Amino acid sequence: MDVKVNSVNFTADQKLITFVNDKVNKLQLFFDNIIKSEVFLKVDKDQEKENKLAEIRILLPGKELFAKKQCRTFEEATDLAVEALRRQVKKYKGKLID
Repeated sequence: MDVKVNSVNFTADQKLITFVNDKVNKLQLFFDNIIKSEVFLKVDKDQEKENKLAEIRILLPGKELFAKKQCRTFEEATDLAVEALRRQVKKYKGKLID
């Protein structure tokens, strides 16, 4: 799967990019026909404590899934967004089987 990580208004270090790639690639354990994914990491309003935003969009055959989470750290936001996408992928896969 092709994973594209975009950092908006900051420069992401290699450790964060590797973490995001690993998490998003784990979605292939649930559905192996994922075509590509795009991740946007943003810093929203510097004064707030929970200002790290992770938006993940994955492209499936005939469907596009999206999750957006905001937390204290990019890792936590990415975890929650990937978990939301995991549930969406399982639901989509269930509909294909029926």
